[in-house]
Amino acid sequence: MGTLTILIIAVGLAMDAFAVSTAVGIKLKNVTGGHIFRLSFHFGFFQFMMPILGWVAGYTVEDIISTFDHWTAMALLSIIGGKMIIDSFSSNSSQKFESDPTRGLTLLGLSLATSIDAFAVGLSLGVLNEGIWYPSIIIGLVAATFTMLGLKLGNRISMIFSKKMETTGGIILIGIGIKIVLDHTLFAA
Repeated sequence: MGTLTILIIAVGLAMDAFAVSTAVGIKLKNVTGGHIFRLSFHFGFFQFMMPILGWVAGYTVEDIISTFDHWTAMALLSIIGGKMIIDSFSSNSSQKFESDPTRGLTLLGLSLATSIDAFAVGLSLGVLNEGIWYPSIIIGLVAATFTMLGLKLGNRISMIFSKKMETTGGIILIGIGIKIVLDHTLFAA
């Protein structure tokens, strides 16, 4: 598989990470270097590891995994998006700090939700008897880069507009979850 093909796949996979990180940037309002590092590192690492795990899992479990992967992603994104919407109506600043999406279980959930499709790519590469290390590295680096860009964009959007952009960010996460399910159920071959 050529580098251009791998880059196209990586960009496609990074779109969810970009959209989610934009929503996170909106929520945080004041994005720091720590936020950027944590989110881009985790999104990039998960996007790097999931194709490898998919490749190792092999073709035999593809049918089992593909029946629920999209539902898992939607549930995770909907829970986190719903929490963002609820938090947007709260004025308690200490609660805002505790719900930093670049820490703890929220970070883990977002990282998993945005990288589930990369698992399927790994399965496909395994079926095609393609190597996995080079594509995984490219996929991880592109995801980390798109995450950084998304956080910065979300930060700018929240500074330009209003405090209620956090509600919009939560709606975006839920929308991404719904899109994932629709893509897998309506457009599945």
